[in-house]
Amino acid sequence: MAAIDLNLNIDPEMPKRKDYRIGCIGSGFIMRDCHLVAYRDAGFNPYGISSRTYENAKAVAELRGIPNVYSSWQALVEDPLIEVLDIAIPPDRQLEVVQHAVKQEHIKAILCQKPLAMNMQEAKEIVRLCEDADIKIGVNSNMRYDQSIRALKTILDRGYLGEPVLATIEMRAIPHWQDFLHKYDHIEILNMGIHHVDAFRYLFGDPESVTAVSRRDPRTAFNHIDGISQYTFQYQNELMATSLDDVWAWPGEGAEQDIYIKWRVEGLDGMAQGTLGWPSYPERTPSTLEFTTKQSPNQWYRPTWDKVWFPDAFQGTMAQLLVALENNCEPEIGGSDNLKTMALVDACYKSIAERRTVAFKELTSQLVVK
Repeated sequence: MAAIDLNLNIDPEMPKRKDYRIGCIGSGFIMRDCHLVAYRDAGFNPYGISSRTYENAKAVAELRGIPNVYSSWQALVEDPLIEVLDIAIPPDRQLEVVQHAVKQEHIKAILCQKPLAMNMQEAKEIVRLCEDADIKIGVNSNMRYDQSIRALKTILDRGYLGEPVLATIEMRAIPHWQDFLHKYDHIEILNMGIHHVDAFRYLFGDPESVTAVSRRDPRTAFNHIDGISQYTFQYQNELMATSLDDVWAWPGEGAEQDIYIKWRVEGLDGMAQGTLGWPSYPERTPSTLEFTTKQSPNQWYRPTWDKVWFPDAFQGTMAQLLVALENNCEPEIGGSDNLKTMALVDACYKSIAERRTVAFKELTSQLVVK
């Protein structure tokens, strides 16, 4: 019987230098209660903050101990002491910030939100601008740093499951769609499902083809294509990775909620399954994982940890950018790599529109930045 190592590498690699001066743009929930809490716990250095409303930025600065508040994001970006930008505003506004940031010689790295943009053209422009300016760009695809997903990657890499055969994600959630999304008709896959698209890429690489279907969510009043979505990635070795994203997630009024995210991977030599703790936020609920393997027959392994996706995973997304800056290498979730995630999102929408399976190679021409 082989020994099973339950040290599953859930913690991100940390930079040796943690005092890079970070300029934070945005003061909403994701910045206030995720980024800044995670950065404090990791020992990072949020140096300044700006927001659409100065009073909101000032309140968050006082709450989270940030020494400098700026009247505008432009003023923050132009401060020569800022080294790293952390953007947490709607993705359709990120290009404008990056266009100004790349003109500043003191900006060394930028962490953008996911999606990188609301369309591939703007996403490529963000990547091109940063590459031309020799600025490291990372994307906040934070599901890669959920502890169960991180552990699953280790399990796969160690071969405990053998060759993967089938991977599934099932999400039942009732989101609050931000106001800026009301002018777009692509909402679920681009703004929520993109986590699952990127996680599949992180775990298994790029697929050969994509098949997707969707329908409108009866609860969402504004025009949209994809409220409830299902998409399947097929790989060269016949692995199928499929996600069902249900943002209807009944109930109507007075009914009991059943909200969750579950995942499962079945291989030739074992099986792993788990849950993501995010739906119960702000209750601190760690994600879970259990697995069984032929390498140690007739036994389930159920490692546990105290860390949670929101906010702890946000240490990882900033850490990977700072490590890349420190080592002068590509971030783990770099801009160029993230364009492949954006391309797979586009492939899903193409499959929905044309009612067919789309080969990933049909989208590869989109990945040329210059």
